[in-house]
Amino acid sequence: MGTYLSTPKTEKFSEDGENGRVKYGLSSMQGWRATMEDAHAALPDLDHSTSFFGVYDGHGGKVVAKFCAKFLHQQVLKHEAYASGDIETSVEKAFIRMDEMMRGQRGWRELSVLGDKMNKFSGVIENLIWSPKSGGPETSHQLDDWPFEEGPHSDFTGPTSGCTACVAIMRNNQLIVANAGDSRCVISRKGEAYNLSRDHKPGLEVERDRILKAGGFIHAGRVNGSLNLTRAIGDMEFKQNKFLSAEKQIVTAYPDVNIVELCDDDDFIVLACDGIWDCMSSQQLVDFVHQQLKSESKLSAICERVFDKCLAPSTSTGEGCDNMTMILVQFKKPIQVPSSPLGQGHVDNDGKLKTAVNE
Repeated sequence: MGTYLSTPKTEKFSEDGENGRVKYGLSSMQGWRATMEDAHAALPDLDHSTSFFGVYDGHGGKVVAKFCAKFLHQQVLKHEAYASGDIETSVEKAFIRMDEMMRGQRGWRELSVLGDKMNKFSGVIENLIWSPKSGGPETSHQLDDWPFEEGPHSDFTGPTSGCTACVAIMRNNQLIVANAGDSRCVISRKGEAYNLSRDHKPGLEVERDRILKAGGFIHAGRVNGSLNLTRAIGDMEFKQNKFLSAEKQIVTAYPDVNIVELCDDDDFIVLACDGIWDCMSSQQLVDFVHQQLKSESKLSAICERVFDKCLAPSTSTGEGCDNMTMILVQFKKPIQVPSSPLGQGHVDNDGKLKTAVNE
């Protein structure tokens, strides 16, 4: 049976919420995969003026994705740059910080709690999808609370499994999107799809150059013949060169960041793992969501219908067989800024900066 089940698990874990700025719906479905390795975070009130949404697509296991869903938004809040309004720097540092936190005795212990080792003893449901509900007091600005721990796993170098991370942070009229891997964020502006993240694949020249300079290679479209994406959190076996910074390793957690000034032309954003994008283009998904919005106000129900549309009838093709996670976020109007070109543009999958998506 390999990595696939004989019949797909189509039960969906969904959630809806809203505040004065946004309305959101999300859903996750295991599908044909033998395990559920996606995780997500939805915090419409990260603080009084900021919303945070993230999707994390695990590979080689679920534990790194669950770790990021629990801790990444907390690290965004805790970095000193966040307090000064520099969200771009704080989110960049938070991505790198995930790798640092998963090392050593403390990292091993936290990963064990979230992963399979703990399930054997605590009876935690194997397919429970981690999703923090709110920032809570523990995520307020404070000194770093990740002290070194002595123990039998003090020399733990971190997990060999990993995950993608694609997050969208909204503060006032600004949208900051950070991405490492091949999950994707797309915005609909007047019905047109604009990619706000770039899929990090070995075919991109900038990715290939970094891999080769770090001593890696690409074989059959995979990093060192095994990994089919070039940026990820975790995957520590690709980050062992002590003479290189985290940003220059064969595989890096360092994200691309795109900043957009929102305007009244903006309809919604979608964050989704590649289980969706393997089946639908950005424009196809935006068109589908617009069509559904004509008769459906519950945003999680629209996400569920996307899964039903993408789910393959069998595992013969591979497409439509992956775990699926999607977050749909609508902007509440009016957004009080003039219409303007889309921020820094979007970065398409060929790695070039563009101003529109024509798919």
